[in-house]
Amino acid sequence: MKQTFLSIVLAGALLSATAQETVYPAPKQTTPFLITNATVHTGNGQVLPNSSVLVADGKIVQVSTSVTAPAGTRSIDAAGKHLYPGLILTDTYLGLVEVPTVRATNDVQEIGDLNPSVRAIVAYNTDSRVINTLRPNGILLAQVAPTGGWLSGASSVVQLDAWNWEDAAYKADNGFHVYMPSLIPRPRGFRPPGAAEVDPIKQGLEQVDAMKAFFREAKAYAAAHTETNLGFEAVQGLYNKSKKLFVHANTVRQMLVALDFVREFGFDMVIVGGSDSWQIADLLKQNNVAVILSQPHRLPTLEDDDVDQPYKTPAQLQKAGVLFAINDEDGQTRGRNLPFNAGTAAAYGLTKEQALSAITLNAARILGIADRTGSIEVGKDANFVLSTGDILDMRSNNITDAFIQGRAIPLESKHSQLYDRYRTKYGLK
Repeated sequence: MKQTFLSIVLAGALLSATAQETVYPAPKQTTPFLITNATVHTGNGQVLPNSSVLVADGKIVQVSTSVTAPAGTRSIDAAGKHLYPGLILTDTYLGLVEVPTVRATNDVQEIGDLNPSVRAIVAYNTDSRVINTLRPNGILLAQVAPTGGWLSGASSVVQLDAWNWEDAAYKADNGFHVYMPSLIPRPRGFRPPGAAEVDPIKQGLEQVDAMKAFFREAKAYAAAHTETNLGFEAVQGLYNKSKKLFVHANTVRQMLVALDFVREFGFDMVIVGGSDSWQIADLLKQNNVAVILSQPHRLPTLEDDDVDQPYKTPAQLQKAGVLFAINDEDGQTRGRNLPFNAGTAAAYGLTKEQALSAITLNAARILGIADRTGSIEVGKDANFVLSTGDILDMRSNNITDAFIQGRAIPLESKHSQLYDRYRTKYGLK
């Protein structure tokens, strides 16, 4: 007990000592600016060489090879650089977990199986030092999601430059997260003497029946109720499709069970994980179900799958016409490898612009924010980054400037601070 308490105290001291107090959120844009001579990757498949982008009041005003800027406009020469939409990290615990092994810094999981009224956004910590390490890789927005139980609560989309969670909220409570039981029989492990043997498939199907019962009751509650039920109230947006149902499932069996929710309730559904989604791509397309591929850099789910199947899945979904996004859920990289995961997909069947769309416009469509961001188009928020090289290639990716709603945000982080510190120490700066 003393050791546990001491580890928490030391972790707290470490976090305080390594905080980034000098990295401030950028102020609101007040002066128009014009980016000139850039190769613009719009995010919708187009590439515009030697083009200009005019930004005013946080919005993209004009995208063209020749732009007439109003008086007082600041000019940014981007000759030799590439302009990309800000990347979007989907389904992450960014800002909810600081040090995974220190429980005091975790606020991602609620107790109990049924937590529809839990809102991840109110627990989002804008002072997390992890956030600033994502921006230099071009990641400007993220969907923060809760875990725990089979109905974990509501996720929200945040922009990664804010003083508090209210400022960060880009689209609050955009959907609810359901975790499918495995529905796979596993080798029998240790069982206490006298304990009954549990059939995991039967147990899983009973859990699915409980899920359906909850959603049926919530639907009936909307039609007529005399007392307020916070759980039923929370999920009403699913029935009018103002919110989405994010179902965490990887195997074909799990996804087929999940499709029953679409058929019975008409939910707007997104499969999260989807490692075997390529096997039922046509069925997903028919039911208008999108997919978030959680971790392409992994071994295949089944032993008889091709060893490079996770790399090929995005191209197979693209060919089938399934809306999909690529993610990075690796606990070691904490989202930083998002552009490089998309780059791998570009080496296995996708074009580079299709791979870019998978982490920009496609992700925005899945999260319900495509009317505001995800591509460099007139009328959308000025969320984009400048790179001297290919953003999908870890060898040449070099973000020099980043903008969120027209605000030039700092690219400094604990990583860059340590880099500068030791360059100075050894006379290399």
